[in-house]
Amino acid sequence: MGESSVVVRNGQAAAAGQGKQERDEVFVEYTKSICPVCKVVVDAQVNIRGNKVYLRKRCREHGWFEALVYGDAQAYLASARFNKPGTIPLTFQTQVREGCPSDCGLCPEHKQHACLGIIEVNTNCNLDCPICFADSGHQPDGYAITPEQCERMLDAFVASEGEAEVVMFSGGEPTIHKDILGFIDAAQARPVRNVTLNTNGIRLATDKTFAAALGRRDGRHGKSINIYLQFDGLEERTHREVRGRDLRKIKRQALDNCAAAGLTVTLAAAVERGLNEHELGAIIEFGLAHPAVHSVSFQPVTHSGRHRQFNPLTRLTNSDVIELIAAQRPDWFRKDDFFPVPCCFPACRSITYLLTEGTPGQPDFGLVPVPRLIQVEDYLDYVSNRIVPDYAVREALEKLWSASAFMGTVTTHGQLRAAAEALNCADACGVNLPEAIANLTHRAFMIVVQDFQDPYTLNVKQLMKCCVEEITPDGRLIPFCAYNSVGYREQVREQMSGVKVADVVPNATELQPLLAESPYGSKIARSKYRAGNGHHMTDATNVGRRAVPGTGDPQGIWR
Repeated sequence: MGESSVVVRNGQAAAAGQGKQERDEVFVEYTKSICPVCKVVVDAQVNIRGNKVYLRKRCREHGWFEALVYGDAQAYLASARFNKPGTIPLTFQTQVREGCPSDCGLCPEHKQHACLGIIEVNTNCNLDCPICFADSGHQPDGYAITPEQCERMLDAFVASEGEAEVVMFSGGEPTIHKDILGFIDAAQARPVRNVTLNTNGIRLATDKTFAAALGRRDGRHGKSINIYLQFDGLEERTHREVRGRDLRKIKRQALDNCAAAGLTVTLAAAVERGLNEHELGAIIEFGLAHPAVHSVSFQPVTHSGRHRQFNPLTRLTNSDVIELIAAQRPDWFRKDDFFPVPCCFPACRSITYLLTEGTPGQPDFGLVPVPRLIQVEDYLDYVSNRIVPDYAVREALEKLWSASAFMGTVTTHGQLRAAAEALNCADACGVNLPEAIANLTHRAFMIVVQDFQDPYTLNVKQLMKCCVEEITPDGRLIPFCAYNSVGYREQVREQMSGVKVADVVPNATELQPLLAESPYGSKIARSKYRAGNGHHMTDATNVGRRAVPGTGDPQGIWR
């Protein structure tokens, strides 16, 4: 925060007599973002410096901000060719009035439909995690949705999608909601192909009847139930720093109960610099060895809600996570085993698939990343003027490299089998490929790397193609990164609970003098720095006004 870090500072050139100087960075693009403190929409620019990609922006009141958004500039630029044309949803929930990110959503200017819809059923949780983008916990003033609200939210999703691919129930902690099984039943009664339950695993570990009830619903009417289990590492320090207590035994018991119930699990790891980034290879190896686990999702910590103090210039990005995976398990992975996901903005998410044999640590174990067996770029490059070898294979790969892809679903299994027809068996070192293809349910494994945007890194260009949407009780579908960054989460919580909620501000080192503690453990701006102090103007360029009215602007008077 403060001055720009380049030769030209706050619009002033180098001092007279010094002569002209070369900038130390390459300007890539102009975009829009928000001020991390007051959430006002501001101009922003993307620059490359030292083979890293940075987003820089300036708020009239709070000065300059800069954050690392991608750790490998060459990979960032190369990912542009994997940008798939978007799909128009059947309906839009809002109109274009103020421009992005103020009209969510989805508005007609949004460039993609919803691959994944998220329904947060409550704000309460049976943990008080030090890292929680939802700012959840043991809180007396939160909210829980009713069955009627859940049904309206599902209906809004179906109206937008026709046949929706995946709905995720989240929170808070969704398993402590008394109606969670009814919510799952309501989703399965509608044209929603798959349900994913996002959980810390405590109830799954302590209530076998609950796990069994989920298992009975898995496969009902040809629709799957998948478990998205928080799993940040194997070390005690990791658990205490991320979740506030040692949950290692609980996680293992939850996984064993899921295996007994026949449930498919994704291990979801929040990864923070200086905390648990050294455990990525171990998490993958653990997942490969457990019968319930068929995928791992790594998410660099989203600096929204509660989190540790951090430096925006050294935060982890997707490319950093991929490099760490390759470095920690060099016999298994290379950086080029991971490819961008085309349905969202390509720099947001990368995926690879594995075919495996045996158990890690045993002499018969082997794995091969699927991209070594098929030229993925021949099918998912939408920019180069090249002939697609097989459009059926392209369709299969598009669905596999998608935010809606979850192992254990009929869709993902079917597309894996379709893609397998094009695999080159010559490079399947250590794996009996025909046997692996014949038993894809147990031999295929997925790894996802997803860097969600936060108030420091929000880039409207990327946001406009977001395909992961929060479904709100009033029927909006709001892009996930906007929901967590711009003020929508606070707006919805305030509307649902009737309690005033201040805008959350990132716990960045440079912002410490401005910050105060919120009732939920997150950080907010001290009163004199909050929205509305000096931001009374409006202008047609959508710069200089607050992105979302409601929190800190109850009457919208700064509109």
